Amino acid sequence: MAGLFISFEGVDGVGKTTQVERLRQYLESRGRTVIVTREPGGTPLGATLRQLLLHNVSAATDGVPAADIAPRAEALIFAADRAQHVAELIRPALARDEVVITDRYLDSSLAYQAGGRELTPAEIRDLSLWATNNLLPVRTYLLDMDPAVSHTRLQHEADRMESAGDDFQNRTRRAFLDLAAAEPDRFRVIDAAQTIEQVWSAIRTDIDTLLADSEATR
Repeated sequence: MAGLFISFEGVDGVGKTTQVERLRQYLESRGRTVIVTREPGGTPLGATLRQLLLHNVSAATDGVPAADIAPRAEALIFAADRAQHVAELIRPALARDEVVITDRYLDSSLAYQAGGRELTPAEIRDLSLWATNNLLPVRTYLLDMDPAVSHTRLQHEADRMESAGDDFQNRTRRAFLDLAAAEPDRFRVIDAAQTIEQVWSAIRTDIDTLLADSEATR
């Protein structure tokens, strides 16, 4: 498969959106076509599922909160969003030799559901890999920060995941770090407590190496 697939991960408030935009601008300045997307919600179907997952509402309930989502149901909804995301947007863009940058992907399901929700990691991973036909990013940037600090940066009302409590957020952070330790070739862990420029410098240095390696294998 052609193209370049990159994901950003981390607990809420670590600055993923800022760095995704920096990377988009940088890659476009180097002549690459870039698609920026997110999970959940990277497709029209995903946008509907996002409302259900993060705000516990859907069009079917006329905006009225539904019953709380059971952990296994939550996992299946995330997998459905990801399956559509890959089929409709990510794989076609990669086939066109474009760069796809996604704000969250499979690792968020593993960290938030297998770590935060205490489901079995193997079950969550197998479900996500089945949904995506085993598509993984070539690089995942994990922006790491203490959730107690990162959540002070949020500039919107906390959604269903963001308001799940300190223990949940700390388990999620630990799960992200464990995932990175298990796949050091794919992950780059960056201290998000640094300045925006310092974080970007670390990403730019790595992406330059990644681009050079990618071009060398064409």
